[in-house]
Amino acid sequence: MLGNFVIAAGGASQYSTIIILVIFLALMYFLMLRPQQKQQKKHKDMMSELKKGDHVVTIGRLHGVIDEINDADKTVTLDCDGIYLVFDLRAISTVTAQAPAAVTAPVAAATSEAASDDQPAESAADSADTADSAAADDGSDKDDAAK
Repeated sequence: MLGNFVIAAGGASQYSTIIILVIFLALMYFLMLRPQQKQQKKHKDMMSELKKGDHVVTIGRLHGVIDEINDADKTVTLDCDGIYLVFDLRAISTVTAQAPAAVTAPVAAATSEAASDDQPAESAADSADTADSAAADDGSDKDDAAK
């Protein structure tokens, strides 16, 4: 009778080992493999939407603007401040959301507005300084002529 109990207990331990193994594999899938697959799909979608004029960052952290995409060779030509570089499409890490020119344009507009507001006051001061210097020059010419 004791022998039957040991055999039954051994069968239960086999099932629990299989259940633990299945749970471990399920956890590994949901914690490691599934997020990686989602990330790969997101990157593939981003790569399929690339077009000329997009601002991108390479895996070497080089920023540039796409000038040309060659699907046959799977290469992309980037314009990096007038220097044209050819990379594999796999070298594109991210597409930046904002263009650098769009970021600097409002700042330049704000400074030009501030300069135009300040300009009449400065112009009046500059014209007064110019008139004073002209009067000083006239006086010195008279002094030179008198000598």
